Order: sequence, then C-alpha cells, then structure tokens
Amino acid sequence: MYLGRVVGTVVASVVAEGLAGHKLLLVQPLDEKKAPRGGVEVAVDTVRAGPRDLVFLVGSREAALALDPSFVPVDAAIVGFVDEVLA
Repeated sequence: MYLGRVVGTVVASVVAEGLAGHKLLLVQPLDEKKAPRGGVEVAVDTVRAGPRDLVFLVGSREAALALDPSFVPVDAAIVGFVDEVLA
C-alpha cells in the first residue's frame, strides 16, 4: 500500500474486459512526507477520487483483486482517501 496524489484523468475509447465503467486516473506516488516518489502512473479508481485528492493505492496482484470481477489487467488501484499523514 502506498500514498499518491491524483494529478489527472485518462480517457480510453477501448478498455480490457472488466474495466468497462471504471475511471482511470493519473496518480503521482508520494513518500511519507508527501514528496513525489517515482513517475506518474495510471490507476483504476474504486472510490470516486478526483483531482488533487490524497489517496492510498495497492499495486500488483492486490490491485487486480480490488475490482469485481477480480484479476483484471491493472497494476495499481486507488482503494481509499487519506485524511492526514502523521510522520
């Protein structure tokens, strides 16, 4: 699980089966001090996040399990909102 900030939206006219109806967002991964960590990535949205939202994500196999049906072809999924980071 890791932090990220929503920085944009992805528009795709064709998506893999299982992703229809799900929003794809651009997310900047962050470290514990909310500083950028690595490059921007595409994540499927499961919580109706929007621009500038601070979110937490899961990656790899956990991301594929975040949707129903599970095991859709995703590498990152937004699974919650972050209210505050205490470091």
